[in-house]
Amino acid sequence: MSSQDPSSHPGMRKLKTYKEARLQNTENLRKLVVDAAATLLQKEGPEAVTLRKVAQKMDCSTKIIYSLFVNKEGLAQQLYLDGCKLLAGELERTPRADNPKQQLLNLGEAFWQFGQRYSSYYKLMFGGAFTEFKPDEESLQGTATAMRQLFDVIQDAQDQGQIHGGYDTQSVIRIFWASLHGVIHLYIGGHLGDEQSAYAIYKQTLSLLVSSLIPDARS
Repeated sequence: MSSQDPSSHPGMRKLKTYKEARLQNTENLRKLVVDAAATLLQKEGPEAVTLRKVAQKMDCSTKIIYSLFVNKEGLAQQLYLDGCKLLAGELERTPRADNPKQQLLNLGEAFWQFGQRYSSYYKLMFGGAFTEFKPDEESLQGTATAMRQLFDVIQDAQDQGQIHGGYDTQSVIRIFWASLHGVIHLYIGGHLGDEQSAYAIYKQTLSLLVSSLIPDARS
């Protein structure tokens, strides 16, 4: 008896309607445009991502880009969501620790590395590089999903009674995140010297934050 999948037989293949085929082609084209914009973003920075330059890279008219994304903000949103996936990947690859304190230090380190490795994405997502783009609900949800590990670690530490102060989990996350953002933004703005000096300040800030959130147990 043949074990061949019946759907592989020419007469048994599922046929797509014209509408389905057109939709698939549109989605494939959107992905190619986003890939082209992402290449410009990483190689030349946010200021290089214009619909005209993306169209040139794709060897097509700007009219096609407009038809796919309506405007630059639509394209920026897709890049933002791609950045969320990159951030999630960085945090997911973070070494696991046996205690919340070390895990927060590890996640903080991963966040710095994301800002350095994907600096253009960082500027787009958190630095207002596209002044006309404001994250919508979908974009903010993408950020929340990417930061899920941070939420889980802080929630676990609170459940174990390691974090005091009466703050809710969301407030603790915002305090933690905003403090680290502040150092990175000052570095990007040229206020903290070279990368080595900025990184040293970042590490000190991270250590103080974690120690204040989860103090060492006193004997």
